[in-house]
Amino acid sequence: MLEVWEGFKDRLQWLAGRAGFAGMSRRRRWAVIIAAVLALTISLGLLATWDDIMRTRIDPKTPFQTYTPPKAPDYTQASSWALNPVAQNQHMQTGPVDVFFVHPTTFNGGHDWNGPIDDVRSQRQLEKIMLPNYAGPFVRVGRIFAPRYRQASLYAEEMTLREDARDARRFAYADVLAAFRYYMAHYNLGRPYIIVGVEQGGLIADRLLREEVGRNPGLVQKLAAAYLIDAIVPAAGYAPGQPIPACTRRAEPRCVVGWMSVEQSDPHRARELLSRALVWTPEGTLENLDNAPALCVNPLLGAQSDEKAPAKLNLGAANASQLEWGVRAAFMPRQVSAECVEGTLRVSRPRSGSLRPAANWPDKFKVPPYNPFFADIEADAMKRVATYYGRADFPPGAPPIEQSVTVQAAPVHTVD
Repeated sequence: MLEVWEGFKDRLQWLAGRAGFAGMSRRRRWAVIIAAVLALTISLGLLATWDDIMRTRIDPKTPFQTYTPPKAPDYTQASSWALNPVAQNQHMQTGPVDVFFVHPTTFNGGHDWNGPIDDVRSQRQLEKIMLPNYAGPFVRVGRIFAPRYRQASLYAEEMTLREDARDARRFAYADVLAAFRYYMAHYNLGRPYIIVGVEQGGLIADRLLREEVGRNPGLVQKLAAAYLIDAIVPAAGYAPGQPIPACTRRAEPRCVVGWMSVEQSDPHRARELLSRALVWTPEGTLENLDNAPALCVNPLLGAQSDEKAPAKLNLGAANASQLEWGVRAAFMPRQVSAECVEGTLRVSRPRSGSLRPAANWPDKFKVPPYNPFFADIEADAMKRVATYYGRADFPPGAPPIEQSVTVQAAPVHTVD
């Protein structure tokens, strides 16, 4: 023990020499020590209260009832769509189905409860991180339509349960509903389609599925599949016998694949998410899940099951951040295992160093800047579309022509 202390003392003396303590007066040394202790105390205090400081910074503080929201999107304009293969030539895609994609949270907050669709920072994160990682798995499946909408801020979505935040989420849904109706009226033209929602977009897509699609047999008939990614929704809404049930196998169309990922080593986080989860009521309000079972369909199995899926079933995780739209990310197979446990998907920590959570404060509350199930989602969607068309494999060929076009006779001129 004495040898350890002597070694520690020698080390302190060496550090003091490196810091120039040897040439300092006694008063000067004490001044430096006190300054260092104060700096350390302040740093530890900031670290302990950093979450509270940042939450206060992005709290709009204005009651939603007196808040003036940003200008509404105009879905007749290409600028109101993040992806639109009809209106935007740079996003041209083909495929046997359409994909209506509702993006996750990218707007942090501040003065606004709901983000303007032209906010530069949130647009950049959407286009460089969220779309490549979460809309990317559907590029080879079909045409992707992704509306910009006045999303609820990160503060409203993740950091408070008060009524103002619930109003902000309901407000966001109204934009997406308008975008979906415009898409159906002007772009769909009777094609089969997939609905995808991620995080905040998943909660919005849940209401869209149950209220707008589920109550319309024609829309249900054309639904190839739906994906509610990293969203907590009640399992009862997708029980057997519902218009759109949870998927029970991979070769099954017109069903829902949905889950909320939690790192398997953090069960406390799983319980916290479930206890704070807000879900839609039949009246269109948001209420606590209140211990009701949450939907969990394992993306590695393609089925609602409590079976643990080992990492060997993981077809490929991907980090597509910063890639140009349409560029295919390199797949990293066997990165994660996954198991549905009490309403959340317990996922193992990815093995690759390129699959790590965001480091900065606001982004750690958002979906990861990578997709651990990228290849699995792509394969799952392809299989469900193929099954929808009664085929074993994808692509199932072009969809049937839904509208006939009358071609008028044209004069023929002979050429001498």
